[in-house]
Amino acid sequence: MKVSQFMLFGVFFIGISAIEAQEKTSLTLNEAINLAWTKSNEVTLANTKVKTKKYELQSTKNNQYPDLKLSGQYQRLANASVNFKLNQNNNAQPLPIVNQLMIGQLNASVPVFSGFKIQNSITVYENLYQAEMATASQTKEEIALRVIDYYASLYKAQKTIELLKENQKSAQQRVKDFIELEKNGIIPRNDLLKSKLQTSQIQLSLDETNNNLKIINFYLVTLLKLNPNTKLEIREEDFADFQMTNVPTNELPALENRKDLEAIRFQGKASEATIKIAKGSYYPAIAIVGGYTALDLSNVITVQNAMNIGVGISYDLSAILKNGTLVKLAESKYLEVQNSESILTDYIKIQVKKAVEDYDLALKQSVVYVEAEEQSTENYRIVKDKYDNGLSDTNDLLEADVEQLSSKINKALARANTIQKYYELLSVTGQLSQTFNIAQK
Repeated sequence: MKVSQFMLFGVFFIGISAIEAQEKTSLTLNEAINLAWTKSNEVTLANTKVKTKKYELQSTKNNQYPDLKLSGQYQRLANASVNFKLNQNNNAQPLPIVNQLMIGQLNASVPVFSGFKIQNSITVYENLYQAEMATASQTKEEIALRVIDYYASLYKAQKTIELLKENQKSAQQRVKDFIELEKNGIIPRNDLLKSKLQTSQIQLSLDETNNNLKIINFYLVTLLKLNPNTKLEIREEDFADFQMTNVPTNELPALENRKDLEAIRFQGKASEATIKIAKGSYYPAIAIVGGYTALDLSNVITVQNAMNIGVGISYDLSAILKNGTLVKLAESKYLEVQNSESILTDYIKIQVKKAVEDYDLALKQSVVYVEAEEQSTENYRIVKDKYDNGLSDTNDLLEADVEQLSSKINKALARANTIQKYYELLSVTGQLSQTFNIAQK
């Protein structure tokens, strides 16, 4: 690796997020995730949608209860002309003055049969409610993974900045030494310029990294609803001090635990019930009806305790011709859900396969990075001895220094990267939220 490639190295290894702050706040990963579940807008919205579905379900259940209506009227009659047809006697008494009418009614209707629409409507909303709860759980899973990504990025970058600053100190000291050597004519000016260039490149990498870290820090504190000026510091024991156990190796846990798959299955059950609702229009609706009426026509008639009870039947004859389209529409939507479930199932299998391979790769890389760090450190020591004895040039020294820095960064980040891939594997198998729920308890 040549010195001119140092900037590419810096972008590659530290183009991730982190933060260096004046006032820092520490949060464990578990605390950050549970705070996000409590404060984030996405989780709040998901929980609100669950409540909405719960109220919709309760409203649908209310349809199976009797309808009871109370009504009353008072009417003032002006100059009413009354002609009693039943009274044709010429000696009849003068007709009374009719100037007001009062009516009170109480009507009740109890559904008995509605083509199974009420029961199936309840089934629809019960499954939609369950689907919404599963979707809310999936939202928590996604938010937890997002927090982990931000958290891991901050942690990685803090370690990177720490190593870069150490290297910067040695690079700055090298420049001072080269200045004296160049003054005494021991090294050419070109070697001094190369060492200064390396120092400048380190500074540029630090500046770029700090800029990215501030952005990611803002993303995370915004997600957690913390003060925008909060600077988070990720301690190693808060992130990397645990054992990775029960590592999934296939898609079976995902097919059992994935909440988005569970949600779409509930939607399928709701679609099945919707088909039955559409077919219910082929049947008549039957209800028991009853009522009570009280009437007072001033000076003419008073009616009290007029009670009635009976059976009401209604049948939409046009449904025989029109309802076929609604049934086909409901069946088509059911097929859409079934196809969506198949697509999601295949996608989950792909996700799990990739996550398993990425985790295995991270484990292998971690071993290699440890060996590489030892090798690069020994290589730099050898090159430095040769340089001090005039057996290697400045290019060799600076290249060995860059390789040593690269290997130190890789080793420092390997553990965090492995943990991040482990959490990603838990996420695609639907076990991430469960892990932190247990940790919370």
